[in-house]
Parts: sequence; structure tokens; C-alpha cells
Amino acid sequence: MKQRILFVCLGNICRSPAAEAVMQQLIDRRGVGDRVAVDSAGTYGGHAGDRADSRMRRAASARGIEITHRSRQVREEDFERFDIIVAMDDNNYESLFRLAPHRDAQMKIFRFREFLTNHPDWSYIPDPYYEGHEGFELVLDLVEDGCQTMLDKILRGEKFE
Repeated sequence: MKQRILFVCLGNICRSPAAEAVMQQLIDRRGVGDRVAVDSAGTYGGHAGDRADSRMRRAASARGIEITHRSRQVREEDFERFDIIVAMDDNNYESLFRLAPHRDAQMKIFRFREFLTNHPDWSYIPDPYYEGHEGFELVLDLVEDGCQTMLDKILRGEKFE
């Protein structure tokens, strides 16, 4: 069964499209596109249709990661379409929890920090929007760590709880 993952941040222009692109690159490198699919969205819809922040695209590109996603807002049907919904911070986790149409949908929501293995001191993925270049690099470091952990867990057939 194909696992469908949705990464969620506020505007879907920095953190979640970066996580989507990193995860897609990992999926492609490991040849497991038949087992895992990925997308991203935001809890805020004000950037709908916009490309990811140019600073995030540049930082990702320097690592060989291409971010092509166009921003969109989380929709109710996402809770049915996706198996795993990953919030980049507590505010988005709480927003997703409120948006979930029922208890089973709420059980699909996780905090990205749960997948950080090499960065245990981080309790959330910080929004780099008002930060300098280092903020975007930090986000990429964190999402590379968490996405690798998440993909390994999926490929081992472990349950997300």
C-alpha cells in the first residue's frame, strides 16, 4: 500500500515545500515512488498559487534539491487523501487538529520534530521567512534529517503512532 505524506507549515512557501522536495528526492534516489507519495500545503491560504520563497529555492538548489511546488491551503479532503500529515511546528499542529473533520483524521497528524534523530534539541522546524540565509540552511538540515528518518520508518513497515 502506498503511503501518502502531506507536509504542512503556515504559508506553504518555505518549510513544507522544502520538506516535500527533500522527501521526493529521497524517494527518487531509493526508487520507491511506488510505495511513497508526497505533497505539501499551508494552514494559511494567502500565498495560494505562489512558488516557494526564492531564498528557500536558492538554498535548496545549492544542495541539488529542486523545489517546484506551488503553494496551496490545506483542504478537508486532505485528511482522507493522506495517511500521514506532518506539521512543521506546534501552531500548525494545533490548526490541523482543529481542521480535522473527525478523530480518525486527527490520528494522522504528527509533529515533524518526532522524526528528528540528529537534531534532538529542536522541538519544531523554525520559520526562516524573517531570517537570513542561515535560517534557510538550518531548515534544510532539519528536514533532511527528519525526512530520512520518516522514509526509513515507512520502508521498514513501521506504524506511525
